[in-house]
Amino acid sequence: MMLLEMARDAYGDRVAFTDATNGASLSYAALFDAARRRAASIAETGASRVAALDVTSLASPVALFSSAWAGVPYVPLNYRLTDPEIVSLLERITPAYLVTSAERHGSFHGKHGVQASSRERFLDDAAHAREIESEWSMDPDAIAVLLFTSGTTGAAKAAVLRHKHLVSYILGSVEFASADPDEATLVSVPPYHVAGIAAMLSSVYSGRRVVQLPQFAADAWLDAARNERITSAFVVPTMLMRIVDTLNGRKADLPHLTSISYGGGKMPLAVIEAAMRAFPNVDFANAYGLTETSSTIAVLGPDDHRDAAASDDALARRRLASVGRPLPSVEIEVRGPGGEKLGPFERGEIYVRGEQVSGEYDGKGATTDADGWFATRDAGYVDAGGFLFLDGRADDVIVRGGENLSPGEIEDVLREHPAVADVAVVGVPDTEWGEAVAAAIVRKGEVTQDALREWVKARLRSSRVPGFIEWWDELPYNETGKLLRRVVRDRFGR
Repeated sequence: MMLLEMARDAYGDRVAFTDATNGASLSYAALFDAARRRAASIAETGASRVAALDVTSLASPVALFSSAWAGVPYVPLNYRLTDPEIVSLLERITPAYLVTSAERHGSFHGKHGVQASSRERFLDDAAHAREIESEWSMDPDAIAVLLFTSGTTGAAKAAVLRHKHLVSYILGSVEFASADPDEATLVSVPPYHVAGIAAMLSSVYSGRRVVQLPQFAADAWLDAARNERITSAFVVPTMLMRIVDTLNGRKADLPHLTSISYGGGKMPLAVIEAAMRAFPNVDFANAYGLTETSSTIAVLGPDDHRDAAASDDALARRRLASVGRPLPSVEIEVRGPGGEKLGPFERGEIYVRGEQVSGEYDGKGATTDADGWFATRDAGYVDAGGFLFLDGRADDVIVRGGENLSPGEIEDVLREHPAVADVAVVGVPDTEWGEAVAAAIVRKGEVTQDALREWVKARLRSSRVPGFIEWWDELPYNETGKLLRRVVRDRFGR
């Protein structure tokens, strides 16, 4: 709320959020007043959480800030889940004030300890006649947001982000009032993703108008960017891939667009190279972060992109596929299986430490060690220049004959083949070696399995050569661009 109050006082009449589907908008002053009224409605219900179950809309920032004013955590839920799955999550956060779509309102209102409001009623000022009388809490340790992680196995964990974590991230990465009045950013990531939370907070603090695109489609994204005179945008790798495919070799006709940030998954080298050709006058930035770290902890900036793309040195050029270097406010280490810190080009698990790092889960407590280090469960390595490269999840490592193999390393080599459009490498059971290497490949040209095996063998050791290769039409990704490696593994084992 402190961030929003600063924005209201500095540029209250400036438009803060615009819904691209209907053109409705809120100024910073209007957002502040809307939060004041909804906070009173939330407090009247006695709710201990404010949940949001809907696509992104003007209700998203209103719910985020009104929950902060009311002093209860904000909990955005995945609207793609089934009703029974949502009920199981709601049971963990009740009593709850739920903002949802009109279609789902009847399924939850009055049930399971839930006071539900439709999006339309929540946004209707007439439904919130009273203003909250109390000031918002300035306790930095109070919980601001609970985000259910998109784990592929077991029950979802609710990551705890306290006010101090989110504000630390904003103060360490964004300059106050730094946006010009005509700047606008296009946000199409789901509202229950940490990138959606970060986009709202960073845009408010900088004074940049947010244009919300509830459902991503490449054509709709291009149209919105053109019609709304978008100057910056955030996408996940699969979104950028589809935008580039839609352009089909053409340069994007978006004269106002100056920057594109991407993150949420590993960016294939071929995709970012194609994107830089399609958007030759646009600055690109790769932002790597996790829910538990309040979003971004490392950035590959525009100059890094240009330097790598222009380099004749193979190692320097590969930095286009990295996630850059740590933010000044965080520390990153790569550690081996015994917890030892590894040197350049040594693969291990990524650890992070900093004020914005939570590493805490609701009901489970903090998972940081005594020195504040958080184990990300992401695997990777750092090169000699300090650039961080991701290899996927640490649990995805393939153990073949006692040797640890990185799926990401094999995928990177296969993606360099001109006939490979996309690839996923997993370990499958093998009676002789424990696990064997299997590759699901989406082709964009003619190539044989033996030719790809020889391609890998010539560039890596023979133990990395896929024993199994299948041709797939597409790979399974979730809505935030993460490869569903478990689905790939299960399909190989069918």
